[in-house]
Amino acid sequence: MKKQSGFTLIELAIVLVIIGLLLGGVLKGQELINSAKTKQLANDFNSVAAAVYGYQDRYKALPGDDSGSAARWAGTPYPAADIGNANGFLDNAGAACLFTDPKGSPVTDECYIFWTGLRQAGLVTGALTDGPPGNNFGGVLGVQNALDALTTAGAAGTGFKGIIACESNVPDKAAIALDTQLDDGKPDSGSIRAIFQGTPTTAVTVLNGVAASTPYLETGGNYYTVCKALQ
Repeated sequence: MKKQSGFTLIELAIVLVIIGLLLGGVLKGQELINSAKTKQLANDFNSVAAAVYGYQDRYKALPGDDSGSAARWAGTPYPAADIGNANGFLDNAGAACLFTDPKGSPVTDECYIFWTGLRQAGLVTGALTDGPPGNNFGGVLGVQNALDALTTAGAAGTGFKGIIACESNVPDKAAIALDTQLDDGKPDSGSIRAIFQGTPTTAVTVLNGVAASTPYLETGGNYYTVCKALQ
């Protein structure tokens, strides 16, 4: 009768250690990826702010609101959309324009042609017909007025004034990390503020949105729209 062979306790222990090391490496790798994605959100804010300042320094106008853009760049993909009214706002037809990507579609809202102007000037990358750029979490980096009386009827909004940049679909852990690294870690105060989304969406209303109450709700399934003032 053949004697059955099997793993010894030492061999089983070695296998378990190896499995533990592999799992630890995978989890650590995922943590590093998420950390890099969060840092990119901060870089996005810094990059768009630098691009706006560069545009204003060069053309003495706000991109998207620039009344001289059509004459400066004749024959653009949608020339009529390149004419801003120079009123100091990013006029638009509604809050949804921030999180709608109109690739290939002629759109006259100034919060869209903001990106056209920056691309025409060579200050950001992308095709001229692209809308707001995406972010690393499947959301959108958009710009708009923090409080536009034409569309909010005096809503309090996030408490910001002027032009803001917002990143949508940011997971709770990333939103907390971003706010803690750059500001006070609170969604309703400071230079970084957040709108509670709940779940990922492409139709976040920020113009009428109010900053989420403190503290952030970290469940692993909550998402935020995180905003920073550009002006």
